[in-house]
Amino acid sequence: MTYVVGVTGGIGSGKTAATDEFQRLGIDVIDADVVAREVVEPGSVCLKEIQHHFGPEVIQSDGHLDRKALREKVFSNNDEKEWLNQLLHPEIRRQILAQLNNASSRYVILSAPLLLENGLDKYCDQVLVIDVPESLQVERTVTRDNTSEEQVAAILNAQMTREERRRKADDIIVNDTTLNALHTQVQELHKRYLEAAIAHPS
Repeated sequence: MTYVVGVTGGIGSGKTAATDEFQRLGIDVIDADVVAREVVEPGSVCLKEIQHHFGPEVIQSDGHLDRKALREKVFSNNDEKEWLNQLLHPEIRRQILAQLNNASSRYVILSAPLLLENGLDKYCDQVLVIDVPESLQVERTVTRDNTSEEQVAAILNAQMTREERRRKADDIIVNDTTLNALHTQVQELHKRYLEAAIAHPS
């Protein structure tokens, strides 16, 4: 398999801005969030299972999954959450592995907010963490998603701590200044990953 760099970071860390720059440099990016949406597209086996289990009220009139309705059903019910995870996680993993195998760039990025929490780092040769102070995560997410500080705090509590994420990282980009500074750090790592990919037995 191609050399794989896992990219992760807490909410509001600027993970997408970093992976967009890798993509601009010609690197394939597989985004776990995108894959998670694809496995519940209308007509998919997973969506049919969800409808059968939770009923028609979790399906919108256009046939797409009503994520808000589903979230409300599983939010405070651990058994239902577990059922959903058992259904979706293996399929998401299967699709991610298929896309990693089909990547055509010199190395490939696997981007996932829960890369470390969900054990996806075992498919990666390197783990890059996009890191920012928590106060900045809250500020950026409140502005971007028009959400409350309490909601952001709840999301942060569900994710790995900043310290633990940094401990598990092979590389860290601190993204607490400008977009240009972020791009410069990405470009430096890109050169290093190209060299590592050339040395990597495929």
